[in-house]
Formats: sequence, C-alpha cells, structure tokens
Amino acid sequence: MNCIYFVIPCYNEQEVLPITAEQLRIKYDQLLQSGLIAESSRILLVDDGSKDRTWQIISQLHQKDSRFQGVKLSRNRGHQNALLAGLMTARSFCDAAISLDADLQDDINAMDAMLQKFQDGCDIVYGVRSDRETDTVFKRYTAQGYYKFMSGMGGELVYNHADYRLMSRRALDGLAEFGEVNLFLRGIVPMIGYRSDIVTYARKERPAGKSKYPLKKMLAFAWEGLTSLSIRPIRMITILGTLIFLVSIGMLIYSVIRHAMGATITGWTSLAVSIWAIGGLQLLAIGIIGEYIGKVYLETKSRPKYIIETYLGDSESK
Repeated sequence: MNCIYFVIPCYNEQEVLPITAEQLRIKYDQLLQSGLIAESSRILLVDDGSKDRTWQIISQLHQKDSRFQGVKLSRNRGHQNALLAGLMTARSFCDAAISLDADLQDDINAMDAMLQKFQDGCDIVYGVRSDRETDTVFKRYTAQGYYKFMSGMGGELVYNHADYRLMSRRALDGLAEFGEVNLFLRGIVPMIGYRSDIVTYARKERPAGKSKYPLKKMLAFAWEGLTSLSIRPIRMITILGTLIFLVSIGMLIYSVIRHAMGATITGWTSLAVSIWAIGGLQLLAIGIIGEYIGKVYLETKSRPKYIIETYLGDSESK
C-alpha cells in the first residue's frame, strides 16, 4: 500500500473546515479499508496566513488525531503558493499527493479512481469536472471561453480542470525543478510530462463559508495564467503594429495622390480619431510589455515563494 498525502490549502476557512475535516476522516478510513492507502498516509492542511481561527482549528485537529497535519505560512502568499508549500512538504514523506480545495466542492469520492490509476502506473491524474451545472451562466461561459482562449494562445491546460489532482513523488520531484516565482500550477503541471490520465466528477455546492475567488480575483488569476504560460500577446502586438504601419503607408500614398489631383483633405475629426486610436494602441502595447518586464523583474529577484512559520507533523522524511 502507498503512503498518500492529501494537501488542502486553507485561507479563512473556519466555517467549512470542521465539516471538511470530518468528511476527510471518513474518506480516509474508507480508503484505508479498501487497501488504496497505507496507515502512514496523512491529511496536510496548509494555512495561507488566515485572519480567522483556521490555524487554531488545524492545531486542534492535529492534537486530537495525528493523521491531520498542519503547515502555517508566515503570511498570506496566495492559493498557488500555499498549494505548492503543501506539495513540497508532502514530497519528503509520500508516494503520491492529492491536492484539493478546503470547501470540498470537488468530489472526494473521485479519489478512489485516482488512486487506482496511480497503481496502474499513472504519475499524474487530473480531476476534471463532468459539467458546470453548479456555476452561474456568466461563470460557466467565461470559464469555458477561457480554457479555449488559453489553448489558442499556446497554454497547455487540461479542459475543466482546476487544482484537484494526484501527483506521484516522481511528478512532485519534477514540479520542484520549476523555479519560477509567478506560479500557475494548472499550466506548469502538464509541462512535467510523465504518464497521465483524467477522472471525471460532478462538482458540488460549497457546504459553508464564502468563495475566496470573487470576479476580481478570478480575472487576476486568468491574466496571471496567460502571461505566465504564453508570449503570444507580445507577438500579437508586433503583428498589430505591422498592420497599422502598412495602413499608414497606404494612407500616405492616398493622401499624396489626392494632393496631386488638387483635392484638399478636410475634416479634423478623422485625424483626431486616428490619433486617439493609435495612442490607445500604443498604451495598450506598453502595458502588456510592461507586464512581462515586471514578471522578469520578480523572477530575477529569486524571492522565496513562501516561508513556513510552523509545521505540525512528521519530523523525519520518508
């Protein structure tokens, strides 16, 4: 039997965490009885600098049941960094790790199929939503459109997959080789390679608490993914600039011909519109290029992606 770590990043999850812990405890026992996991398996909860009682709850869970372990980050570093912290901690102890969100909207019963595929030789098993019936109409179409857009921009994303996945220890070692500060794990994990497969499931409603990804954060996360995985926006600026330059040459030729024919060009409106349009495109281009330069700036600093303040768990690596 394999030692499996269940890695759950948490941020202000005091309302849902007791419910999550109880469901995970039951699922742990089921997996243990079915022989899919070993008794050395653990549930690793990562506190991403929560401002509520999340860490106190994690500490109490650990004191009552050693199967629950905790990692407390020194400050809030965002979902992706908290998830990475948990995976890199689990990497020292486990044969494989399963990551999922604390709200358990991702069906934990899909773990059985994930573990079976892992035993069959898969290093990475992606949890993929079978539908988006629980989403609002707006979120459903924007999310599906984003996956298609990212595919068109060259990003390797698994369609309808978030961060619910199983990764073998070998895959975790591969993930550790990626040193970038600007993290977008949904795009990085497929780059690892190795044998992979998918498991489909129906997403549930959140049992308690509020989503930590409002529209503003979702848009920021989507932009982070685009600029972290693809340089096509910069190439599109180059193509657009070339097209505008060709149009300007055409307009110059047209103006010279009209002048030679004795026709005067009147109307400042068209001129003003042209100036505003070109100026807007220039600012947009500078902004996109600046975004990439900013990412390069952050990468060159090589700042730590996270700092662990407290660890409640095993002291010796596997």
